Amino acid sequence: MKKILLLLLISVLCLQVTFGQESKDARDKRMQWWREARFGMFIHWGPYAVWGGVYHGNEQKRGGAEWIMNRCKIPVAEYQQVASTFNPVKYDPESWVLLTKEAGMKYIVITAKHHDGFAMFKSNASKFNIADFTPYKKDVLEALAKACKKHNMKLGFYYSQAQDWNNPGGAVARKVAKEGWVNPDSARIDAFTAANKGHWDPAQLTSTMDEYIDRVAIPQVKELMTNYGEVAVLWWDTPTNMTDENALKLQALLKLQPNIITNDRLKRPNFPGDTGTPEQKIPGANELDGRDWETCMTMNGTWGFRTNDDKWKSPETLIRNLCDIASKGGNYLLNVGPDPLGQIPQPSIERLKAVGAWMKINGEAIYATKASPIGTLPWGRCTQKVFHGNTILYLSVFDWPIDGKLVVPGLTQSAISARILADGIELKSITTPTGMILHVPEKAPDAVASVIRVTLKGILAQAEVGEKK
Repeated sequence: MKKILLLLLISVLCLQVTFGQESKDARDKRMQWWREARFGMFIHWGPYAVWGGVYHGNEQKRGGAEWIMNRCKIPVAEYQQVASTFNPVKYDPESWVLLTKEAGMKYIVITAKHHDGFAMFKSNASKFNIADFTPYKKDVLEALAKACKKHNMKLGFYYSQAQDWNNPGGAVARKVAKEGWVNPDSARIDAFTAANKGHWDPAQLTSTMDEYIDRVAIPQVKELMTNYGEVAVLWWDTPTNMTDENALKLQALLKLQPNIITNDRLKRPNFPGDTGTPEQKIPGANELDGRDWETCMTMNGTWGFRTNDDKWKSPETLIRNLCDIASKGGNYLLNVGPDPLGQIPQPSIERLKAVGAWMKINGEAIYATKASPIGTLPWGRCTQKVFHGNTILYLSVFDWPIDGKLVVPGLTQSAISARILADGIELKSITTPTGMILHVPEKAPDAVASVIRVTLKGILAQAEVGEKK
């Protein structure tokens, strides 16, 4: 009975801490910048970049390179020895921020601590950090926070609150050794991990998870919330073996940053946070539940730097992904994985600049927009916003009509105006009982996505766009 009452109390407290007494207006005000941003940069960076997805000459078989310690079951002492050589002497945080701005991104989320337990900041809670454990001797988050403040860029931190493969007591996910390079001792490692909740090294077991939370996670989150000025986002990840009790302790620290936005990965289901986090996929319109959400995605096949990953998405794919996500009311958190010296890979830079060039002309169709009222379109995507009492639709056209007629199915309200954003050309529009027809030039202004701005009088009613799909 006492246990049941305790669990009920915890559930109530979770809801109180998560939602507090915040009104809808207060929440909308807190979320406003994030909803308007629509596009941000994810940065996965740490000593795993030194490995680059290769262990003793063997290519890591599966997963992102930031998982190499777990996938290949690298002993704690060996991983720490390599981490002690991490020396990103070419790290230039200002250039990172300027590249982010050039890409049209409005915020940055960087891995303050990933699952390998290495803190990319000066921490008094664990010596396994870049300032105390490496020849670099500096806090990279401090420098990034200064550059973000200088250039008016929102900064957020990713923090692995449960998984920690180096600090004793941290949780571990992924149990079998053959997910990475299989060493000759894999049978013994598999047997050990099966008996020890996924841990493969006895050094990981010299403390309990409750002790780890109190000794490392809580003080480190407090450091992140107090040492770097305004923190826009706290991005939790993989709540492996988390309890509600421990989640409450971590959640309480967010009061130090009253305007912070958090995701749904602290502890499910009692800690929903502010945003959903579909990973490496864009949900369909029928999968959305009305929550704020953000798709995080790699540019190639890995989050952390990997030397042999050349499966780069094209600029066309990235731009169309951004249009697709915005058309469903979501944000796009696009990842870069800097190398061991602190350099963003050149293919990432090229793609970010290409997206930025498109955003410079067409960003109006992304920033501060809401989901499409039209539903599925066969030739592209649509976003909307209300301006001075009128509705503006932004039609991002991927497949330009060969007959010069762009049909917007279901849109039966006449347009005040219609023009192409890239060149300002006015378009003739005709409204029919089944939709609007826009007469467009023979050639698309942009082969990737040409944006047409259609202004409609008043607030668009559902009856004027047919049934939403």
